[in-house]
Amino acid sequence: MGGYTASRLPVECVHVAEFQSIHEAIAWERTIKRWSRAKKEALIAGDYDRLPALSKNRQHHPSKSS
Repeated sequence: MGGYTASRLPVECVHVAEFQSIHEAIAWERTIKRWSRAKKEALIAGDYDRLPALSKNRQHHPSKSS
């Protein structure tokens, strides 16, 4: 019974969310997978006020040609 977490034991659940459908759950998982580590850590810590700022920081990358 191998799997992604089988070789990474022990694991700890750090975030739980409930959804009305499997489709909503999969969409949420895909969204979180695209987040930065800092944004994921804010979610885990329950620091929801910081999430928008972390999103804005990621969208505004300085141009390397400047």
